[in-house]
Formats: sequence, C-alpha cells, structure tokens
Amino acid sequence: MNNDLARSPLAWVAGSDAPEKHILNLGYMPLSDSASLVVAATQGFAQPYGLTLNLQRQNSWAGLSDKLVNGELDAAHGLYGMIYAIQLGISGTPATDMAVLMGLNQNGQSINLSQPLKDSGVTSGAALRQRARPGQAKLTFAQTYPTGTHAMWLYYWLASQGIHPLEDVNSVVVPPPQMLEHLQAGRIDGFCVGEPWAAHAVEQGQGFTLATSQAIWPDHPEKVLACTRAFVEEYPNTAQALVMAILEASRFIEESQENRRSTAQLMSGRDYLDAPLASIEPRLLGRYDDGLGRRWQDPHALSFHGRGKANYPYLSDGMWFMTQFRRWGLLREAPDYLGVARRVQQLELYSRAASALDIPVPNTPMRSSQLLDGQPWDGSDPEAYARGFALHALNDN
Repeated sequence: MNNDLARSPLAWVAGSDAPEKHILNLGYMPLSDSASLVVAATQGFAQPYGLTLNLQRQNSWAGLSDKLVNGELDAAHGLYGMIYAIQLGISGTPATDMAVLMGLNQNGQSINLSQPLKDSGVTSGAALRQRARPGQAKLTFAQTYPTGTHAMWLYYWLASQGIHPLEDVNSVVVPPPQMLEHLQAGRIDGFCVGEPWAAHAVEQGQGFTLATSQAIWPDHPEKVLACTRAFVEEYPNTAQALVMAILEASRFIEESQENRRSTAQLMSGRDYLDAPLASIEPRLLGRYDDGLGRRWQDPHALSFHGRGKANYPYLSDGMWFMTQFRRWGLLREAPDYLGVARRVQQLELYSRAASALDIPVPNTPMRSSQLLDGQPWDGSDPEAYARGFALHALNDN
C-alpha cells in the first residue's frame, strides 16, 4: 500500500484498525470552542473514518460530567480541570479513570464585569481591588464549574490583582448560556465564561470585558476531547479515528478566514449556540471590542489547531490544573502530579493520529509558559509552584 493510500480515511476504515464502535454520542456545551466537534459531525469529517457522531447539547457542565462518567456519552467537549477533578475524585461524582484524547482549543475565554460596576468607574484591576476591600458589600462572580477552567482563570486573575477569590468575593456556578440573564438580573457582578457569552454581554450593553484568558496565560490549555479510560481500552481504534476526524475538522477551521466565518455561521444556528452571528464571529476571528472603547486584533485569539500546538495533550498542561487545585485547597494532599498526568493524557494515541495526518508532534510532552504575574510554569516542580503564590488556601500538609 503506498503512503497516500495508507493515510487515507477509507484505507483506515477497511484495514485492521477499523473502529470497533461506529455510532458515538458526543456531548458538548453551547460554546464557540465546541466548533471542531460540530464541524467534524456535520461537515463530512467523521464519515470517512467509519464514524457517525451524534451531537448532544448539554445544559450544564455538571450534567455533562455525570453523563460522561455513566456512559450516556461516549466522549465529550470537556473542561480541562473538570476531567482532572473526576480523575482525582473531587468533582462530586465517583472517582473515575479518565482520558484526555486531545486538546480542542487554546485561549478565547473572558472575565466580564457588570454595567453598574462600569458606571461606578470600576473598570480596572486596581479599581476592582479597591471595591473588594473589607467593609463593603461582597461582590459575586460566576464561573461555570467549581474545578473548571473558568474558575481557575477567575481565581488566578483576581489573585494577581491582590483579591483573594475565596475570601474577598463570593463565587457561584452558572451555566454559560445563563450568564447574561444573571448579570441583567443583578444576581452577579461579573463572570468568567467561554465565548460567545462574554461578547454577547458587551453586544447587549451589559458591561464590559475586563480581561481575556489569553492575557492571563497566552496560548493556555482550555477545552479537551475527553472520555473514560475504559472507553479507550475497549474501543482503541474508535478513539483514534475520532481524534483523526476532529483533528481534520480543527485544521479545516483554521485554513482560512472564510472557513472561520462559515464556522461562525454554522455555530450561530439554533441547534448549537443559538446566538447572534454578531456576538460570535468577531472574537472567533480574533477581533475584540471590550465595551470600554478599546478594539484590537488579539494575537492569541481562540485557536483550534495551530499546526497541532492547540491539540497536543501536554503533560504539563494537565499538571497545571492540579497545582491550582492544591493552591485553592481543593486537594488536601499533593497528588502524584506527573503520574496522574501520564495516566490521563493519551500521548501515544494522539501521536499516532497526528502523525498519520502529517500534523507535527512536539519532541517533549512538557512546555514552558509565563503567566501575567510573571510566574513561569514548566511542570518541573509542581508542588513548589502550587505553594509559591502569596494568595492561596493551602493547608499545612
């Protein structure tokens, strides 16, 4: 068999690596960063691999995680931190061995504040720190899941401004599409959420974007394609075929601005985001308007592929979320950071899928980053990193 034929999806389906299971239930939340799943399922990327993807929109991350663990969903668009919380038994569901098959995106989340805060001049981190001082009514911020990415971005950013996220403000959980409703009703003063809901709030004149997640950590890990480890062990060929289909869809989205625009149009439909195109397309193209008069083309906007950089399941990415669980008291004892990440991140499976599609695979499963407060992260000493922050909720263990 020549190389071109070996790499073709049809050869894959016909060979010994054919999927063991052909019809998959895929869960997703109505967020712009679920686009690669939607594109793979609806634009012909899954069928050549012998797969039919039944997309199932979920109402909350808690509901999605329950269905993923109990097998109602075969795989899902998941919050990075949520998958690790399930693995570690701190999610509220029984501890379950999980698998991160690939990253679905980097960047593209936002922290917004309400119109009343904007009207009162609270439009910067310094002004928010002043407003959050003891003696004043506590502000309430929403995130989408207690151990999810949005909670971690919110906590990290607040702490970087000198605001203790567990002491100086209140934190509540709100599903992404309900953020604007809660903001309008005055039940929350701000939120951290994935797009298009932050842009939609700005578009509707309900406050402004104070910080983007990529300003906290440029090219940070965000959503993942996840399943239980039992699924990978029972259906290894299916898992690899699924990764290949979604990798192809991810690559397609970024091949041109026109592809991004058509993806935004697709995602605006009632079955997916059910939101105005004007709230979806600009930030999907990296064009930001913060609601304070500032407009810019973001160099670290939502990335679905980046020649594989957004998709590779770096061990250090998974480890970072565990450091934040430690920092904020969600883990009473230090986990085996590297050991847990090696069990969860499906590096070999991903590398086989990417190599078959001529997508570059990094030479090392660790990467180095610097976050907005100057803290470097490379995964070399995770417990020291977790303990190295001035603001934390660590116990004495």
